[in-house]
Amino acid sequence: MDLNTSRELAAIAVRAARSVGDLLRHAFRSRPEITTKRDFHDPVTEHDKAAEARIREVIDRLCPGSVVVGEEGGVRGEGEVRWYVDPIDGTANFAAGLPFFCTSIAAAVDDEVVAGVVYDPVRDDEFTASLGGAFCNGVPLRSSGARTDREAVLLSSYPTPRDLTAEGDDALHRFARIQHAFATTRRPGSAAMKLAHVAAGWSDVAHGTNINTWDVAAGSLLVAQAGGVFVPLSGSVFTPGGYVACVGGFDLAGSVMAEVFPDISAAVAARADSGQAAS
Repeated sequence: MDLNTSRELAAIAVRAARSVGDLLRHAFRSRPEITTKRDFHDPVTEHDKAAEARIREVIDRLCPGSVVVGEEGGVRGEGEVRWYVDPIDGTANFAAGLPFFCTSIAAAVDDEVVAGVVYDPVRDDEFTASLGGAFCNGVPLRSSGARTDREAVLLSSYPTPRDLTAEGDDALHRFARIQHAFATTRRPGSAAMKLAHVAAGWSDVAHGTNINTWDVAAGSLLVAQAGGVFVPLSGSVFTPGGYVACVGGFDLAGSVMAEVFPDISAAVAARADSGQAAS
C-alpha cells in the first residue's frame, strides 16, 4: 500500500464519519429508545443503525467496489479494500447522555489496517491515522506519558459481566491488583476512544476483553502511528478478543497487567522474541 492511497482512504473515512456528526449531536441526550443485542448489557438505538446506513452510503460513493463490515449491518460488498465501521462506539454512554462515545471507521488491505478515523462528535475531535502518521484535528500525535503503573492512568472495562461469569472471584482478585498498582483507573466505555486517548498521550494504558475488529481497528493504527504499542491478544486485530495498548516507553513487561493476565504476558514475551519490545 503506497502512502498516497493510504491517505486517500483516511480522507474517505473522515468524510464518512463526519457525515453522521450532526445526526449524533442532534440525537445526543434525547434519551432514545433502546433495544438490546446479546443481552441487556449490549444496547443499540435507532441512531446506531441510521448512522451506519449513512456511512455505508458515503463509502459506497467514494470507494466503490469495497467491503463494508459494520457492527449493525454485517458484511456487505466485494473488493480489495475492507472497511470496519462502528457507527457509535459507546452506545450505552450515548443513550444515557454521557459524552464519551465516537464513530470509528478503518480501512484494511491485505490484512493490514492502512487508514482510520475516530471521530468524537460532541467535542468535534477528529483523530485520523494513515501510514504517514496520526493526527488530532490536523496536529501530529505523539503517544508518550508514564513509564510505570504507579504513574499511569489505565482505561479498562475489566471486569465486564462476561469476565465475571467466566472467571468468578479470580476476576475480582485481578481487579483489586490492578486498582492498587495503577495511579488511576477509569471505565469510560468506548474502546475506540480509549485508544485515541492513548495515541494522544492523554491516558497511558488501555485494555479490553471480548472486543470486535470494528471497535479497535482504527484505534490500533492511531496508537501505532503515534509511537505507542497496540497488542491484539487474539494474535490479530482481525480476530475478536482482548487487547492492550500503551504509550511509547511504558514498561508493559513490568506492569501488573502482564503479571495478572496470562494472555498479556504471553503476547509481550512473543513481541520481545520477535524484536518488537513493548517498552
